[in-house]
Amino acid sequence: MSAGIFLLILVIAILALVVMIVKLKMHPVLALFIAALGTGISLGYGVIGTVDYVSSGFGNTLGSVGITIILGAIISMAIEDTGAAKAIANFFIKLFRGKNMELAPSLTAFIMSIPVFGDITMVLTAPIASMLSKRKHISMSTMASFTGLGLFLTHALVPPTPGILAIAIMFKTDLGMTIMWGIVVSLVGFFVPYFLLRKWTAKEWIEPNPEFVRDMAETHSDSVDDILIKDPGLPNTVLGFLPLLLPVLLISASSFAQMYATEGSAIYTICTVMGNKVIALFVGLVYSVWLGYRQRTMVRGIYATTYNQPNIKFNEIVLDKWVARGLVVCLSPLLITAMGGAFGNVLKNSPALAPLSEMIGNSSIPTIVVPWAIAAIMMIAVGSMTTAGMTAAAIVLPMMPDLGLAPLAAVMAIGSGCLMGNHYNNSGFWVMGQFFHLNTQQSVKYVTIPCAVSSVVCLITVAIMNAVGIFG
Repeated sequence: MSAGIFLLILVIAILALVVMIVKLKMHPVLALFIAALGTGISLGYGVIGTVDYVSSGFGNTLGSVGITIILGAIISMAIEDTGAAKAIANFFIKLFRGKNMELAPSLTAFIMSIPVFGDITMVLTAPIASMLSKRKHISMSTMASFTGLGLFLTHALVPPTPGILAIAIMFKTDLGMTIMWGIVVSLVGFFVPYFLLRKWTAKEWIEPNPEFVRDMAETHSDSVDDILIKDPGLPNTVLGFLPLLLPVLLISASSFAQMYATEGSAIYTICTVMGNKVIALFVGLVYSVWLGYRQRTMVRGIYATTYNQPNIKFNEIVLDKWVARGLVVCLSPLLITAMGGAFGNVLKNSPALAPLSEMIGNSSIPTIVVPWAIAAIMMIAVGSMTTAGMTAAAIVLPMMPDLGLAPLAAVMAIGSGCLMGNHYNNSGFWVMGQFFHLNTQQSVKYVTIPCAVSSVVCLITVAIMNAVGIFG
C-alpha cells in the first residue's frame, strides 16, 4: 500500500470518528471500535486480522494503564475526602496571590510529568484543577488546556520520561544538556500558547466534575484571604501534598537509579522495585489511608452529611467506598483509553508508515522540519508519544549525515513533533477529557488544538536555537 492511500484512509477514519461521536452522539468506545474495524479492513488486514489487532491493542493498553488509573482514581477520592486537595489549593492560592489560578495545576503537571506517566499526572491533578475552577470560577476548558499542555510538553521533551530518554540515548546526546534544553523548549512551548490562547479557552464555560467539588463555594473576590478555603481541620500543606509527591519521588528515584546506580546493587534493586509505577501509586494509596485515619473526623463527617451515612465505619470508607467511587470515576476513561489503544494498534502495524516517513525525508522541506514532521505523522497515526518518537528516531537516525543537524537539535525536533496530533487514538486524550469533565468535541478544542499550537511553537524555538548554534 502506498503512503498516499494510507494517509487517505487515516483522514477518512478520523473524519468518521468525528461524525459518529459529535453528530451521531455515539459513545466513544463503540465509535472507536467501529473506526478501528473499518480502518483495519481498509488497510488489508482482513476481518480476523483486524479483530486480532483490535483485541491485542485493547488488552495491551488496558494492561499498561489500567491498574495505575484505578489506583490514581482511588487516591483522588482520598485527596478529596481528607481535605488534602483543599490544602493544596490553598497553597497555590497563596503562591499566585489569587490570580491566574489555572497556572497552579498546569505547573504542577509540568513538573510531575517529567518522572511520572502522563495518565497518572492527569488523574492526580484533576481534583486540584477542579477545586480551583470552582473556587475562582475558571472554566474547565482553561484548566484542561493548560494542565494538559504542561504535562504533555515535559512528557515529550524532558528526560527521564522514557520516550525522550531513549531517543537521547539513540542519538548519543549529553543527558544533562538534553534535560536542560528540553526544559527551556518546554517553557517556551507552554507560555507562548498560554498567552495566545487563554482568552480563547475562557470563552466557553465548562463546569468542574461534581465529584471533585462537593460543598465547594465560589468566590468573586481577588483577596487571597477571601479566596482561601477555611474549612476547619484541613491537613497542613506537606501532609496534603504527600499523596501526590510520594509516587513522584519514588518513580523519580527509580529513573535516576537506573541511570547512575550499578545494576544489581541494593540501591538499584530497591529503587527499581519501589519506583515501579504500580508499586509507587500503591505506596501513595497506603499513605492516603493513613492520612484518612488522621483526618477520620472530617472523613466520617463527609459521609454523614453528603451521603447520609452517619454510622458508617472508617475502614468501610477507605477500603470499600473510596474504591467504589474511584471505579465509578475511572471506568469510562479506562474503557475509552483501552479502545483508543486498539485503534492506535491497527494504525501502527501498517507497513505504509515507513514509506510515508521516507517520502517526507526525501522532500525539499528545511532539514530541521524533517524530524519534526516524521514524528508528527507518527503521532497522528499511532497515538503514543513514546511509540511515535521511537519510530521517528529510528527513521531519522540514518538520515543524519544528509540532514547535517546536530544530534540534540534532531532530538528536540522529534520531541516537538510528538505534540502534534494528540487526538482520538491517544489514551491521554481520553483520560484528560473524562477527568477534566470535557465531552469529545471539547477535548478536541482544548487538548488537541493547544498541543498542536505548542508543537509549532516548539519547532520554531528549536529552529532558532539550532540556527544560532546552541545545539552545537
